[in-house]
Amino acid sequence: MPKPAIALDLLLLPTWLVPVEPAGVVLKEHGLGIRDGRIVFIGPRAEALKCNATEVRELPDVLLAPGLINAHGHAAMTLFRGLADDLPLMTWLENHIWPAEAKWVNEDFVRDGTDLAIAEQIKGGITCFSDMYFFPKVASERVHNSGIRAQIAIPILDFPIPGASSADEAIRQGVELFGDLKHHERIKITFGPHAPYTVGDENLEKIRVIAEELDASIHMHVHETAFEVQQSLEQRGERPLARLGRLGLLGPRFQAVHMTQISDDDLALLVESNTSVIHCPESNLKLASGFCPVERLWQAGVNVAVGTDGAASNNDLDLLGETRTAALLAKAVAGSATALDAHRALRMATLNGARALGIETQVGSLEIGKAADIVAFDLSGLAQQPVYDPVSQLIYATGRDCVKHLWVAGKQLLDDRRLTRMDETQLGATARAWGQRISGHKES
Repeated sequence: MPKPAIALDLLLLPTWLVPVEPAGVVLKEHGLGIRDGRIVFIGPRAEALKCNATEVRELPDVLLAPGLINAHGHAAMTLFRGLADDLPLMTWLENHIWPAEAKWVNEDFVRDGTDLAIAEQIKGGITCFSDMYFFPKVASERVHNSGIRAQIAIPILDFPIPGASSADEAIRQGVELFGDLKHHERIKITFGPHAPYTVGDENLEKIRVIAEELDASIHMHVHETAFEVQQSLEQRGERPLARLGRLGLLGPRFQAVHMTQISDDDLALLVESNTSVIHCPESNLKLASGFCPVERLWQAGVNVAVGTDGAASNNDLDLLGETRTAALLAKAVAGSATALDAHRALRMATLNGARALGIETQVGSLEIGKAADIVAFDLSGLAQQPVYDPVSQLIYATGRDCVKHLWVAGKQLLDDRRLTRMDETQLGATARAWGQRISGHKES
């Protein structure tokens, strides 16, 4: 007896389908079927056409891939984009960004800045992002409304911040938000101690205990600059990563952001603890913070994801561009043209990101049973011709303007380059109004 036809909500028929897992595979003339927000069919076009689909989308000259995962950023900082450029990290933070945040950041700022970031990221092929910024409850609400997926890291510092008068209050808010959203399909709450130099041992201990109790992740800037490492050696007699290891924070739920300074001992700690590293090449380049040795980490077995950082230090949330930079930079740092090839670069921006955020069983690759977080890249343009290897063309010859469609959990958030749930005109007007307020009050 013939098998009954599979019932689908949506059947996508692209020219190329890149599942990411298994690694290095490009499927030509295959279809992907979605039902109830999940991937339920992947197979040759002839088989796909036998499915009983409510909607069929022909996608000629399109590469279908897992949605990109931006594993580190500060979403609402889109409203500070270009505010203080061409400065070293500590000057940028202490003299410009922290004063601006003290003056301007409130719930309205976070709401409008996060909306702007979400829209920019959806248009750039990002289906999931990690956010570490003030008023995390407001950011969570914006994520919920928009349909995108996110990890929200609760910012924790030893001094008062917008929305929390102390580290204890920030932790308490984080625990509450974690409880409120623990069953949310698209939002994951994690704890975000800012950096080793802004959070002391006592608060790090508290965060470790609570994260273990809740089985929550910890997201933290670590070894961002040589100065940070040197200062720790002088003040504490140990490197920041060694200190975090001694305090018991490192492990598969720990996300070490930046890691531009890695000694042999650091590498051994990362491998032994199974800690993920989140690489932010363009922010590191712009702030002259240093180079994360991605190929060395990869070959040692460390999971490396990629992030844009915030728009105040990048200045865009373009993960496809970030991934291209990462691939090129990895070759220069390793002194090898074979370092971080195109397929591995795409994996870093998808499945490795999901693994770093602890959601690799749900997203990060196109596999049956996973959530339908999918991006369609249009490779029909002159700048992509001829197409010998579609993944190479995607990484080395394609910009985010080629993102045509995007789905999160099977819901279409971008249709033929147009946002389906957000008003671009309104977003632009709101951002410009903030810019006028902030620049009008800026010290000359």
